[in-house]
Amino acid sequence: MRKKFQYKVFKSNTSFIVVRCVHPSCSWRVRANKLIESEYWMVTKHVDKHTCPTDFKTTRRRQATSWVVGECIKRRFINPGRVFRPRDVMDDMKQRYGVELSYSVAWRGRECAYENLRLGTPEQSYNLLPGYLHMLMQTNPGSVVNLEVTDGNKFQYLFIAFAASIQGFSYCRPVISIDATHLKGKYRGVLFTAVCHDANQQIFPLAIGVGDSENDAAWTWFLKRVKDVFGENPALVIVSDRHRSIRSAVEEAFPRAFHGICIYHLLNNLKTKFKSKNKELEQHYIAAAKAYNLQEFHVLFYTLCSAVPGAKEYLESVGLNRWTRSHAPCRRYNIMTTNISESFNAVLVKVRELPITAFVNEVRLLCQRWFQQRRTKANGCSSRMSTDVENKLEERRDRAQTMDVICADQYTFDVVDGDRNYCVDMALWTCTCRKFQLDQLPCDHVLAVVRKTQYDPYDLCSLYYTREFWCETYRGVIQPIPHISSWGLKRKKKLKKFSTFIGKTFSMPHCLVQYVISDFTYVGVEKKKKIKKIQQLHWKNIQHATLFGSICDL
Repeated sequence: MRKKFQYKVFKSNTSFIVVRCVHPSCSWRVRANKLIESEYWMVTKHVDKHTCPTDFKTTRRRQATSWVVGECIKRRFINPGRVFRPRDVMDDMKQRYGVELSYSVAWRGRECAYENLRLGTPEQSYNLLPGYLHMLMQTNPGSVVNLEVTDGNKFQYLFIAFAASIQGFSYCRPVISIDATHLKGKYRGVLFTAVCHDANQQIFPLAIGVGDSENDAAWTWFLKRVKDVFGENPALVIVSDRHRSIRSAVEEAFPRAFHGICIYHLLNNLKTKFKSKNKELEQHYIAAAKAYNLQEFHVLFYTLCSAVPGAKEYLESVGLNRWTRSHAPCRRYNIMTTNISESFNAVLVKVRELPITAFVNEVRLLCQRWFQQRRTKANGCSSRMSTDVENKLEERRDRAQTMDVICADQYTFDVVDGDRNYCVDMALWTCTCRKFQLDQLPCDHVLAVVRKTQYDPYDLCSLYYTREFWCETYRGVIQPIPHISSWGLKRKKKLKKFSTFIGKTFSMPHCLVQYVISDFTYVGVEKKKKIKKIQQLHWKNIQHATLFGSICDL
């Protein structure tokens, strides 16, 4: 295309092809023969010199088809968030190759590039999903994958938890933030996420799920998968917004866990209900929600209720223990909102436009990159605590310098902070401000005592904040998945129609189907053969999945 010549196929069949210049008197030509028992072709003759007139060259060339244009511009779309309009495609091809394209060719070329990089069309992407999940489990053993369809063979739910996330959660504080957001692809759907904080206060992804909508059944299914993978204990806290489906799902899936509410979602509900934009309302509410001790909470709560009549009854009906730190029966640490879930969803805002398989692959790439970067950072940390906690302790040490400490006995101290005093008991690890107990991190008053005594401040910190736990969190590696061409998946029969996307059924010819995954072999005849649990990959009522045939042998 750069040299502005055009060619045409002069002769061709299954074993050879002859290509010539479109000008009848030009001597340029290429002949290639197909190698026996191979997909490769060998060039047997090539006349590289063009003898056609110079004025025969044109900026509009027949070889600039939509497929060729897509191949030329596909690298422009490696970043999922890249905006490349058809007009941009036309300008790019003109600048790089001197080719003038029509708008329709530019648009089709862009769609071809999308399909190439995004693992096909949305329909093809759903067809490819089971094979991708199989490869994910092969390359990341220990990962948990659930793919579930309805009795009518419609895609219903997907759940993925990487082995590295399962291993790392044991070293994170037991507070899980959950949230849902809408997918923006052709067939929509909802993305469910479960994340927590690592020792360095960064987002640690636990699991993702995809469902048809945000309803009771979908949330219950997702949270039950989370419980199966990560377990449940009395110290576990689930933080979410006030969606009704989430509340019923948490009660069913995590009956022993404490369900806390995101304080900012409740604040928006409060503003909407009382139609208030008073900034003092927001300040008093946030301060009351984050208060550590009951005395401080009651003062702030009284001020809030005095400013907004009716707020007291409304907030008490929600449950003070669900939105306040001081009344919570379990430690919420510093996780009072679902900001980490919403931040994770925000990172995926452009990725959510991709077809399902490409979307899952982008999530895997994001987690793979995060784990590698944070593993490197954690291993390079020289202090006993994580970087964020070390900085926080340093700030608290500076404030503790101005406090007076009065010793009562070997373990009890009175700390004077301005016009207030606090009692610190080093035997019980308590302070009357309650930050020490609830965050499991030395508060200003405890650090003031440490300054006067021989206590090691690092011994007073929870193991969840240590460099050792930080490193262990990211010890697992999320392995890459090879290109689809090396998956070894074949199609034994030509399919008439196969689509597993949401709201559509998929069907296949009646034929014998063999499923081989790892050491398990299943043979199905006719339509309603059920495939039981295969390792940790769930198939239910899969109807003639011959797209993959015999997975191990192909």
